[in-house]
Amino acid sequence: MTPDRVTIDGAGDIRLEGRWDRPPAPSGAVVFCHPHPQHGGTMTAPLMHKVTRGLVARGLSVLRFNFRGVGLSTGGWDGGFGEIDDVAAAVARARDDHPDLELGLAGWSFGAATALAWQARENDRSTMVGIAPPVMTELVERLPTPETLAPASRLLIVGDRDQFVTVADLQAYADAAGATVTVLNGSDHFFYFREDRVAELVADHFLTAGDAV
Repeated sequence: MTPDRVTIDGAGDIRLEGRWDRPPAPSGAVVFCHPHPQHGGTMTAPLMHKVTRGLVARGLSVLRFNFRGVGLSTGGWDGGFGEIDDVAAAVARARDDHPDLELGLAGWSFGAATALAWQARENDRSTMVGIAPPVMTELVERLPTPETLAPASRLLIVGDRDQFVTVADLQAYADAAGATVTVLNGSDHFFYFREDRVAELVADHFLTAGDAV
């Protein structure tokens, strides 16, 4: 991967630490959102890195960023609300940097919930992949209600041993939202030793999503 560290202008005086990883001739771009800032989530978490590496190997440029208050990003935790603005800032930067490429969204856990919240707010129809998005837990913010999401090609990935979301709850949400669910048997919320498989699923979805990425 060829890294390119960037500073993303956020809402107000927020400045976000970001990083592009790009293949030589990208066919699409993905904004990738990390897990909960108050539970150790950063853009450099192992799953974030390994999925990014897998996407770049398949020809997709990936913009990762740290939510406000994480790493070199300014500001502080805003209860999951200002963090939606952080997603907006990253999407705007990705579109500015690659106006010729179709853009998709991916997120893990809190990152998936926040990416979906941004899509709901903006009526966005971009292709999206949510890795272990929370449904019925108090540890992270709830997903937006299905009726607030515009139709889009969405894949939700979950392990059948996830500590924070059950397959049944996520499937019910996906059915209401028109999303697809893929279950990795034997995996928990962190997908240890299954990172390459997660990356493969994410890349496959973006690359076969029709008029999306």
